[in-house]
Amino acid sequence: MPSVSESSEGPGLAQFDTPRVVNNPVGWGPISIPERFKDIPYQPFSKSDNLGQITDWTGSLLNERSKYRSNYHQQFGSGAHYSYYHEEDDNTFQLVDTTKPQRSLYQRSRARYQNRRNQRPTQRVQDPKTGRMTVQPKYNNTRRNHWNSRNDNKNQVKLKSSVEVRKDWELNVEIEFSQISKLQLPYPAKDVVTLVECGTVEYYDKRYDRITTKAERPLQTTNRLFHNISTTDDPVIRELVKEAQVFATDSILSTIMTCPRSYYSWDIIIQRIGSKLFFDKRDDSDFDHLTVNETANDLPSGDGGTNSMHKLGLEATWINQNFSQQCLKREQKTFSRPNPFISKEDKVEPSSVCYRYRKFPLGGPGEPYTVICRTEIDAVTSSSTGEEQLMCIKALNEWDLKGGNSEWRQKLDTQRGDILTTEMKNNKCKLAKWTVSSIIAGADLLKFGYITRSMPRSSGESIGHSILSTQQFIPKQFAAQISLDMNNAWGILRVIVDKCMALKDGKYVLYKEPAKPVLRIYKVPQNTFEENEDSEEDED
Repeated sequence: MPSVSESSEGPGLAQFDTPRVVNNPVGWGPISIPERFKDIPYQPFSKSDNLGQITDWTGSLLNERSKYRSNYHQQFGSGAHYSYYHEEDDNTFQLVDTTKPQRSLYQRSRARYQNRRNQRPTQRVQDPKTGRMTVQPKYNNTRRNHWNSRNDNKNQVKLKSSVEVRKDWELNVEIEFSQISKLQLPYPAKDVVTLVECGTVEYYDKRYDRITTKAERPLQTTNRLFHNISTTDDPVIRELVKEAQVFATDSILSTIMTCPRSYYSWDIIIQRIGSKLFFDKRDDSDFDHLTVNETANDLPSGDGGTNSMHKLGLEATWINQNFSQQCLKREQKTFSRPNPFISKEDKVEPSSVCYRYRKFPLGGPGEPYTVICRTEIDAVTSSSTGEEQLMCIKALNEWDLKGGNSEWRQKLDTQRGDILTTEMKNNKCKLAKWTVSSIIAGADLLKFGYITRSMPRSSGESIGHSILSTQQFIPKQFAAQISLDMNNAWGILRVIVDKCMALKDGKYVLYKEPAKPVLRIYKVPQNTFEENEDSEEDED
């Protein structure tokens, strides 16, 4: 470029330097490459070429693919200006291993299966909503969906609600299980006081500990009377109403304290009267019926067959009551007060039971409360040192006899741990309730009986039951075995009590919806559930 500089003759005069002009007789542009542009590769191109990649390190990669050859064809060709050439020959260079690695039989089968999946025929289908064409498999996944439906049988079984939520019910509180599953409240074991003990219990017959699958005993029907009196109908609780603020039974407290484990629906009536709180149950409910396989992957059917939910619940309740009375001796122990629920009109012998009314301090943040709970003890036994121990007796029953054969009869003597582990998985909620009830009752031992069905020999006979074995645990140790945290259980109860104490005086329903991890508290009219009671009294 011409430069302008000052002349030596004087300031203000410009000097023009003539640039070097190269004449190209055959065309235009330079006739030689400038020194600064030497050894730089150049590839000609056309402005009409489509750019497929920013950088082509191989030079001819796109042209080798017939799929893109028509789209990205270059006028001057791809060329080899950017190809790499090794100038020095290195004869010492060689590959470490040129053979293909041998794959195992599992890897080869997996590869063949993957190739078959990739080669499945497809078809173009038009989406009715968007109108676009999409590629979908030509064959549906019927078999795969059928297998998934077998593994997810819980979604197929229709669970019934324990109570119908009416339109005039007002939702006041909603608690998700995720909010209460990690709560902690120290268990006040040393501050628990036993106020009253009522009833008569019998001693446990230790001969039942020697029962095996080869020396089983038939389960007999014991004609004894069982009382399931609600909280507000208990005369002893009415006497102790000034001793606490919260009142309930062991079955109600255990249901609340283990609610995150429940899957079926249940409901509890809450009476808020001044500073008092009463947890009660409906008279016409199935609250006292036991559940079977509530937490199993395959739930019992919802129809009215022999293995339906309702029939299995009745069977398990019947087995539990009869076993708890059959394994006792006629030697009795009488407590300070008689059974408060026995009347002179009862012609049936009452069951062996001791009602212990115990007071629990419920601490935590906020105002402290006191809970009075009616608990139950089924029997007493003597330890090796001669000391009397309180015992709760429960029964686990086998109902699914595959092909008429009992798995418990084959494995109970040698693989009892596996059977108990399966029961912990399938009946996680029921076992937790039993454990909580025995702990708050102050029981020293928790006895389990293994009961199975005895298939009838003829069509006219009914299904019988046999006692195969028994097993004994210390309640607190068994709670640790089933991962039951009592501090969390007391924390859950504290939250429910706080929510209820914040409500106004009236009648409420604590409702667990089926198959949903949520608790709801509804405010209901005062005469709710009393219509059925009035109609029954009129019929009588």
